[in-house]
Amino acid sequence: MTQGPDRTAIRDAATILLVRNTGTAPAVLMGQRGSGAAFMPDKYVFPGGAVDAGDAQVPLAGALNPTCQARLALDHPAPMALAAAAIRELWEETGLALGRPGAWDSPPQDWQGFAARGLRPDATALRYIFRAITPPGRTRRFDARFFLAEIGAVAGDADDFSAACEELSHLHWVPMAEARRLNLPFITEVVLAEAEALLRGEPWADSVPFFDNRTDESVFRRIA
Repeated sequence: MTQGPDRTAIRDAATILLVRNTGTAPAVLMGQRGSGAAFMPDKYVFPGGAVDAGDAQVPLAGALNPTCQARLALDHPAPMALAAAAIRELWEETGLALGRPGAWDSPPQDWQGFAARGLRPDATALRYIFRAITPPGRTRRFDARFFLAEIGAVAGDADDFSAACEELSHLHWVPMAEARRLNLPFITEVVLAEAEALLRGEPWADSVPFFDNRTDESVFRRIA
């Protein structure tokens, strides 16, 4: 029997690979999704999630660099919304804030805790390194953009996860050399390898890898 088209909506999403000790022994922040999660249960992942409608209106204290903006704008009308979503998801899931001091006129509900710390989100440290669309047949599908950021951009103690929500458990800094021993989704392994190459000092590519799984035919592209 021929399988019908997958009508699961594909939502925009953003994810951050937050790294520290980027010299000889880099580590990346990861957490484990719950066993009852509808999407990727029990898997270790980077902080991230779907873009909210209000993310486009968030006043960033610092913008993405022009190259990242231009690449994101090729397929998304609001690159800064993707950056804001990545920062918000990092805050919600880990309690860590990529921000700098600044006041808000009226912070949205999802940003009130962030604003209460006297911070506004800062996207200057983010580097767009990967894009992937969830293949058909999954319970949820995302068009995810992955950003790399270094720990120096975090305001406050990078080991203080006390403000995190309960979506991810076992939050900890995982040495990249050991990360593959964890229960990882396939795409997480692929993005991890890309980040490791960049952190080893390999030149930044003139394009971003893109796993395009909009249809049953998986296509590897590059975003110039």
